[in-house]
Amino acid sequence: MRSGSLPDARWGLRATQAAVFVLLVGAWEVASRLRWLDPFFFSRPSSVAERVARWFASGEVYGHIYVTSLETLLAFLVGSLLGVVVGFAFALSPALSRVFDPYVKVANAMPRIVLAPIFTLWFGLGILSKVAFGVTLVFFVVFFNTYQGVREVDRNVLNNARMLGATDRDLLRHVLLPSALVWILSSLHTSVGLALVGAVVGEYLGSARGLGYLIHQAEALFDTTGVFAGLVVLAGFVLVVDLLVTSVERQLLRWKPPSHVEEAL
Repeated sequence: MRSGSLPDARWGLRATQAAVFVLLVGAWEVASRLRWLDPFFFSRPSSVAERVARWFASGEVYGHIYVTSLETLLAFLVGSLLGVVVGFAFALSPALSRVFDPYVKVANAMPRIVLAPIFTLWFGLGILSKVAFGVTLVFFVVFFNTYQGVREVDRNVLNNARMLGATDRDLLRHVLLPSALVWILSSLHTSVGLALVGAVVGEYLGSARGLGYLIHQAEALFDTTGVFAGLVVLAGFVLVVDLLVTSVERQLLRWKPPSHVEEAL
């Protein structure tokens, strides 16, 4: 595709996405007003928009967004750091990997939701329990990507670097880390999403602040409009986080040449 046609193609895609959104929301509004959908159970887009606008106008929602943002950020940073460190350790030490392999598999297969009550018991209803829950979700994604990224390094490259006098530290800094970085960054979107899931689910199960708490309170009061309003705020939050992650990913991978698919698009 010619480079001059890229802006037009992107604007066409955005217009199509907006049209689909307007069509779905419009159909929901019409079906609700015609009583094809019971407003008590499904609410209306107009009522949801009014609730969201009132939350932001009164400032009620900002504290909840801040708490969820903090929990997501901490869970992502701690889980990613642990995943990178342990992933490198396992990849560089086959003996360590063989010893702990069954334990890692069991821990990864365990449903994380069963840990939420335990973390609440250990750390209380505050931020720490939500961060711990989010870390258990983020860690394994980053760990497996880091481990695989280091293991996928071409052995010929390592041997050639050693022949040129590279030390273990040089190999780690100039060969292994750049190779694993591509794998780590490929899991960035998933890791941030799981950190957010951990924060919201933890808030939903037991908290006094956050978007998960906001949705849970509305659900307890059979306030369908409040539930959908909380979901709308959460969706907007996810979109903002995704844009930030995409921007960071592009900055960190500027050195990487575009793939054939990216060039074709």
